[in-house]
Amino acid sequence: MPVVDIKEMLQHAYQNGYAVGAFDLVSLEFLEGIIEAAERCRSPVIVSLAESHFEHYDFELLTTAAEAAAQRSSVPVAIFLDHGAGLDSAVRAINGGCNGVMVDASHHPLPDNIALTRQVVEMAHSCGVPVEGELGYVPGVEGEDAERHPGEISYTTVAEACTYLQQTEVDFLAVSIGTVHGRMNGCPELDIGRLAEINRALRIPLVIHGGTGLSDEQFRQLIENGVAKINYYTALSDAAAQQIRANTGAGPGGYTQLTRGVSDSVRAECERCMRLWRSAGQADAVLQSCTPWRMVEHLIIYNVSGIDEEQARRMAAEGRRILGQIPGVRHVLTGEAVKQDAKYRFCWLIRFVHEKVIDSYRDHPDHVRFADELFRPVAGDRISIDYELVR
Repeated sequence: MPVVDIKEMLQHAYQNGYAVGAFDLVSLEFLEGIIEAAERCRSPVIVSLAESHFEHYDFELLTTAAEAAAQRSSVPVAIFLDHGAGLDSAVRAINGGCNGVMVDASHHPLPDNIALTRQVVEMAHSCGVPVEGELGYVPGVEGEDAERHPGEISYTTVAEACTYLQQTEVDFLAVSIGTVHGRMNGCPELDIGRLAEINRALRIPLVIHGGTGLSDEQFRQLIENGVAKINYYTALSDAAAQQIRANTGAGPGGYTQLTRGVSDSVRAECERCMRLWRSAGQADAVLQSCTPWRMVEHLIIYNVSGIDEEQARRMAAEGRRILGQIPGVRHVLTGEAVKQDAKYRFCWLIRFVHEKVIDSYRDHPDHVRFADELFRPVAGDRISIDYELVR
């Protein structure tokens, strides 16, 4: 099954009283455990890549692996950028394969948060990609992720949430009601009343960051009051580390001995969450109600006039450089006919992440400039088509 539309996935969760886990991964062992848990539970799942973790892996490589895992999975999967720093991060994530992005400007004053988030929303929506914003501030307490979230908690207010949603048009909102990043010191006190008011005012899927350490009853209350996405990492990291420590205690061994069982430990914790958050058993209903996330191919076959073949190759190389940076452009491939007597000598194959990119790409100033100044003057003999691959 291909990746599915995450907005439709979370709308289904919101309307049917469950939450989808957005599990951060930092390695293939995490990815394998997350997907296997979803398969066993027949649960929709969000594979989440946090920008704060990029120092631990190559983002493009791990996103490609996540796509491959989703393609061969039988449950609905979405691939998500978590805690993106801004517009550049969101463009990189979308062009790299994420079909949902979060921009985290919650540490800025409200007007700056709104302005930065609105920038990302306008770009992402032109690519058909939904956006999660954050209002209020969820700090860290202790554990691997805590140091990345310093400072004191700032609770989300209903009035600011309404203003934020109206001016940014985000699709989902991460709220601050008492959770923390990392591990909890004792049992947290959640402001469920505040959450209920926000939910009644906004009526969009809400998101909780800092899910590790909450009680079963607290999770139930969150879901009953509009939370449709729960971000989860620290408990997975702790489970993986515990398994590695156990392997170390068994005696000397190499890397594969030390990491044996890590994916199983991650899987077990993800399974527990999926059953607790009531997403288990929802896969088939989500598959029936959600649109598959398919790339669109923009194909141009052409001949050149007024330039020689070497100049045509240099023009194509410049096009790959310029056009590949446009939001929503996944790949830019160029080629030449195998046979010299072919009717058309050259081709472009440009992969868009979503059908909406057809229009936003056409009007993007970088594309307009390249097409008007470098391509169209020498490629009058051309045919172009946009199509969707049929599997």
